[in-house]
Amino acid sequence: MVRWMSLPIATMWDCSSDFLPGSFTKMASHIVGYPRMGPKRELKFALESFWDKKSSAEDLQKVAADLRSSIWKQMSDAGIKFIPSNTFAYYDQVLDATAMLGAVPPRYGWNGGEIGFDTYFSMARGNAAVPAMEMTKWFDTNYHFIVPELGPDVNFSYASHKAVDEYKEAKALGVDTVPVLVGPVSYLLLSKPAKGVEKTFSLLSLLPKILPIYKEVISELKAAGASWIQFDEPTLVLDLDSHQLQAFTAAYADLESTLSGLNVLIETYFADLTAEAYNTLIGLKGVTAYGFDFVRGTQTIELVKSNFPKGKYLFAGVVDGRNIWANDLASSLSTLKELEAVVGKENLVVSTSCSLLHTAVDLVNETKLDDEIKSWLAFAAQKVVEVNALAKALAGQKDEAFFSANAAAQASRKSSPRVTNEAVQKAAAALKGSDHRRATNVTARLDAQQKKLNLPILPTTTIGSFPQTVELRRVRREFKANKISEDDYVKAIKEEIKKVVDLQEELDIDVLVHGEPERNDMVEYFGEQLSGFAFTVNGWVQSYGSRCVKPPIIYGDVSRPNPMTVFWSSAAQSMTARPMKGMLTGPVTILNWSFVRNDQPRFETCYQIALAIKDEVEDLEKAGINVIQIDEAALREGLPLRKSEHAFYLKWAVHSFRITNVGVQDTTQIHTHMCYSNFNDIIHSIIDMDADVITIENSRSDEKLLSVFREGVKYGAGIGPGVYDIHSPRIPSTEEIADRINKMLAVLETNILWVNPDCGLKTRKYAEVKPALSNMVAAAKLLRTQLASAK
Repeated sequence: MVRWMSLPIATMWDCSSDFLPGSFTKMASHIVGYPRMGPKRELKFALESFWDKKSSAEDLQKVAADLRSSIWKQMSDAGIKFIPSNTFAYYDQVLDATAMLGAVPPRYGWNGGEIGFDTYFSMARGNAAVPAMEMTKWFDTNYHFIVPELGPDVNFSYASHKAVDEYKEAKALGVDTVPVLVGPVSYLLLSKPAKGVEKTFSLLSLLPKILPIYKEVISELKAAGASWIQFDEPTLVLDLDSHQLQAFTAAYADLESTLSGLNVLIETYFADLTAEAYNTLIGLKGVTAYGFDFVRGTQTIELVKSNFPKGKYLFAGVVDGRNIWANDLASSLSTLKELEAVVGKENLVVSTSCSLLHTAVDLVNETKLDDEIKSWLAFAAQKVVEVNALAKALAGQKDEAFFSANAAAQASRKSSPRVTNEAVQKAAAALKGSDHRRATNVTARLDAQQKKLNLPILPTTTIGSFPQTVELRRVRREFKANKISEDDYVKAIKEEIKKVVDLQEELDIDVLVHGEPERNDMVEYFGEQLSGFAFTVNGWVQSYGSRCVKPPIIYGDVSRPNPMTVFWSSAAQSMTARPMKGMLTGPVTILNWSFVRNDQPRFETCYQIALAIKDEVEDLEKAGINVIQIDEAALREGLPLRKSEHAFYLKWAVHSFRITNVGVQDTTQIHTHMCYSNFNDIIHSIIDMDADVITIENSRSDEKLLSVFREGVKYGAGIGPGVYDIHSPRIPSTEEIADRINKMLAVLETNILWVNPDCGLKTRKYAEVKPALSNMVAAAKLLRTQLASAK
């Protein structure tokens, strides 16, 4: 078999050899990136074993190398021509770029040389002595990246040869890959000024300092035999000003001579480009190819049609990298033919809309999904096959059987009675007449709630989950596998709840939680009890580091057949005289953390979920639960990347939240929780949610959140900015937490401030949780005493 990998560029693109019917050469197909965790989360388990000192660095490296080689082989066997390398990461691709550039913050005590696991994982996770770097959402996905901390004094140096090593590793396996680097301009635009650096510091001013490192990497890749290189520059889809766009022009002009002799692909994804960004991109020096997302970016096609540079390659992202639905191959083929008419057959490459990192790995491992629903789906491995099938069809080698099976699956999904529920459609349509606000304002409600709850100032609480021990996971697993009876399961879970309640009482926490021992995941748990949802066994997607989530699949209209949490919350409340929070996940978060049906607008699905959660809230209230938390952890991450689309999204998202609790009494306290986001630009929408109390991630982002209140935003509801970071094993001291609370008291009224950790405690160990919460309560009591004596 002729392998394209060994052919020179000219031959590779020679139509006569590539597109002859029956030719074995690979078609013009490309994958932007691929999931790293492995089909059964092999990387997750290897990482956690290494972090727990149960296995060696060599063991971890072996698992990683096996995963990489199987991914490259899989793509090669599927017929993919442009196979990416360096999209694997032990933690995060932006952190990999930070390591490549030697941009290690001084607190990690790195002294130069090749960056090893110690420094790399300390930056990602913190260590006993110093905290981790900030983590934030990757654009509007549920993936998190480690934010580079930069300033004028960073001494950049080529400190990680991973990109070159992985290219050589693939080459030794007989696969000539396209090395992928986070582009230099996106790297700087995604960074933040380090602590102590002026907030106004221009990160783009560092371009001349980082480009020499990029040149070293490019030169090494060329020397190793690379013929293509991919720069991911996804920030091109954001609202950029002319100064920022100019940085792209300057950067690639500077790199042009180093890139000479290479084919250079600039990859964009997640949205359309503005006309200005598009024109900047196609004018870049030394660039041979452009990658666009034609799934989420529906307007870019018009820009391509009106002006595409002659002789350049278009990498057309028509297979959705962010969802699990089978591609509508007929529709994609017609889009590709439209593009082919503009750019020419020999210049068109079929691609994914973005990296497949954001979808599940392989449908083959789903043994429990029923055949009808399964026929509607495609995970990463299947999307690779779809890309190749489209490339072959474009080249005149259409696999008719594959296309007709796909058309039949599309038709079955449109007509399936499982998808539509008329009662739900009617109820959702009836929402349009009202904006669903509680009748009394928040100040009056808080007074009524305080009379009933009688809480101290600076009340303490936690966000919801408590550590999920090995024993607890075993109980849930055995119950699911019918190895223990329902009675035994309920008894075991109640014992766990009792343990968590007793611990909180012993620590003297004011508002308790039941610890969520019955829950696997904050979205999956609810989805399993709602109609219109389907679940996978191995549909895991990386969220950050080793943390994976298994998003439910919303395939049809959503409703709540039975109460979902009332039994457990009532049982927990019966174990204590203190207030017990009912714990729910809000509609926007369920939506944003699921794979959502793509056959109706997202807001319609969200309103359906809101009605289901509303039923649950009212049942909890009837059962005597006086504090109900409706988590909207993911509200901000659904925010469109373009400012012009923000208002519409925020209007329906906030409205969905209000629908859930519009019917409760003034004395029922509604909490919400949000995590990992930059809230400053949506604070008015957060206020408009009209929750009684909001707890919010704060500690890992240098209290950025508090600056909103310093700038004079008036917030009348209760608020609990997180006082310590639960994503790190570090245990903060009482003094450190007291210091954080004091910073909050400088900008927030004493009577509205709550004291709580950043997030749920599910991923931590009890040996970390007990001392951390004990110090948190001690800090709150210390400040109560100080405030009382200051009166």
